[in-house]
Amino acid sequence: MSNRKPYVREMTRTWWKDNPFYRFYMVREATVLPLIFFTLSLTFGLGALVKGPEAWNSWLGFMSNPVVIVLNIVALAASLFHAQTFFSMMPQVVPIRLKGKKLDKKIIVLAQWAAVAAITVVALILV
Repeated sequence: MSNRKPYVREMTRTWWKDNPFYRFYMVREATVLPLIFFTLSLTFGLGALVKGPEAWNSWLGFMSNPVVIVLNIVALAASLFHAQTFFSMMPQVVPIRLKGKKLDKKIIVLAQWAAVAAITVVALILV
């Protein structure tokens, strides 16, 4: 047996702060935190809707709280940021070819945003 110690590189808790690529990645992944709040409040809203008018009005009162409104705005911004980064990566992950030529990245990204806008308009019409 050898008495040599293996090299163990020190890994601090903030290793990702040193590299801009990892810093951006961690910010992008942190966008899930406000979305968790939004998802939970929406789930409780559905539960309140099932329980009856009194529970529903209580939930509406909770949602009209200024802190909750700010958190929902943060969740919307986080969702849009996450969507933008996802859409901008899509042409690299799934390059689309038409007649042997790659489709321009801007066209793919704009098509995705157009789909989001169309779905939003349909949802607003239904509501």
